[in-house]
Amino acid sequence: MSHPHPELSLPGPLPEGGVRIVPLGGLGEVGRNMAVIEYGGQLLVIDCGVLFPEDHQPGVDLILPDFEYLEDRLDDIQAVVLTHGHEDHIGAVPYLLKLKPDIPLVGSMLTLALVEAKLKEHRITPYTLGVKEGMREKLGVFDCEFVAVNHSIPDALAVFVRTPGGSILHTGDFKMDQLPLDGRLTDLRAFARLGEEGVDLFMTDSTNAEVPGFTTPERDIAPAIDKVFREAKRRIIVACFSSHVHRVQQVLDAAEKAGRKVAFVGRSMVRNMGIAADLGYLHVPDNVLVDIKKLDNLPDNEVVLISTGSQGEPMAALSRMANRDHRIEVGEGDTVLMASSLIPGNENAVYRVINGLMRLGATVVHKGNARVHVSGHASAGELLYCYNIVQPRNVMPVHGEWRHLVANAALAELAGVPADHIVIAEDGVVVDLIDGRARIVGAVPAGYVYVDGSAVGDFDEGLLKDRRILRDEGFISVIVVMDAATGKVLAGPEIQARGFAEDDEIFNQVRPKIEQALADAAGNGVTDSHQLEQVVRRAIGSWVGGKIRRRPMIIPVVIQA
Repeated sequence: MSHPHPELSLPGPLPEGGVRIVPLGGLGEVGRNMAVIEYGGQLLVIDCGVLFPEDHQPGVDLILPDFEYLEDRLDDIQAVVLTHGHEDHIGAVPYLLKLKPDIPLVGSMLTLALVEAKLKEHRITPYTLGVKEGMREKLGVFDCEFVAVNHSIPDALAVFVRTPGGSILHTGDFKMDQLPLDGRLTDLRAFARLGEEGVDLFMTDSTNAEVPGFTTPERDIAPAIDKVFREAKRRIIVACFSSHVHRVQQVLDAAEKAGRKVAFVGRSMVRNMGIAADLGYLHVPDNVLVDIKKLDNLPDNEVVLISTGSQGEPMAALSRMANRDHRIEVGEGDTVLMASSLIPGNENAVYRVINGLMRLGATVVHKGNARVHVSGHASAGELLYCYNIVQPRNVMPVHGEWRHLVANAALAELAGVPADHIVIAEDGVVVDLIDGRARIVGAVPAGYVYVDGSAVGDFDEGLLKDRRILRDEGFISVIVVMDAATGKVLAGPEIQARGFAEDDEIFNQVRPKIEQALADAAGNGVTDSHQLEQVVRRAIGSWVGGKIRRRPMIIPVVIQA
């Protein structure tokens, strides 16, 4: 779950003329981005994304923001503004719209197209408003101006929110690539103009705040990709995000130059690249793209696969290839290009996939051994530029783990923002902007909401703990039949164990201990089945802990006959 704040109480009513900011995700983590802005009883939501589970969350498909803060105020939401089309910014939109399907969605053309395709799978037809950089839209009491920013997906936008109580500039995810592949620069002239007008609160991307200097331009990785295409002897498998249009474009161009055919692998990759091509964001060279079913008719040295799974997701195409659970069988001489960075928390999963692919004989090229990926986020030098240009009155770092938020706050202070005008908040921490000052005023629930198959939010940390125990410690069931009148054991204890290296015979040692514990309990007048089951649990649990050094899940069943 996200970090609770027992020292903070629920915030009081928003004072008249004040602006309230409630981050429901994205602060203290990389993912689940969502912020709520309130003025005059109206709400504006910026982004609504998902977080992907880590190893300690077995069985979880997705993690959503907690919508509890909004559930009683859905009619107050004027719109959801989406800064760009990455899953950590749009992935939770279907779950919010299930609560109220007619909440307007505002975003750029590509962003809305990606969201609409996602909503179609949930059988939701949204009300959308397409915007471009330079446009201004009144969304209730909120006067929103949209600013072009450069990121690792086309059509990303920052949003400047004007209210009578103050103005907020939210960057979304951005960097300042001076030679972008699509020619679309981060509009620093607009940032400067808004700075001249006055930015009361600057909510800025923190992901690369710890990284000194400037983020490498996208075009600088082209030589490394070309080198892979020159040296590869058999198939080339490229793994990247299913929304990384720029990276896919570079691979398509390299494939055309090398005389290779390209097939998309993975449902989201096929869907998203089809959308990008239809809208003109992706230029597919003639006769380069083929259906994956036709690959068997092509020589291996003429094949390129662009696949999902760059973060080691267990069900994604690349992970299944590494586990020999995919129609594409990776083998000796194949080259796998991991064209993405590591999202914090995914390192072990990614390295597991890399090792699996190399074990099968593939050459794996990744960020650690070649310049095949650049970040989509501004480094420290770029953030300093922005602070100097915007000259905000208050700063609230967003999008990042705690270390990123702290590093970003330090940059703001270096650039001249007074320390008491910099707010470091986490999910659920409420910030009020009143009379030109931003201050923490309380906290609201903002815990993790888990999606597990068709279940949404129907389980908690207790269930995850049970799953971790099953995964790591094993399982023991004990069945005992007792005489209800005398308390004597009539049958059993029957012990079944799973997940133990030891032979089942070892549990013969504990049966007398269970029988003795039950006899002692019966002698003390214990007759309730539930209490007797706890006696069995303690007896075998104590023995297993001492003898085998394990703490398995124990399911005792006492049947009274």
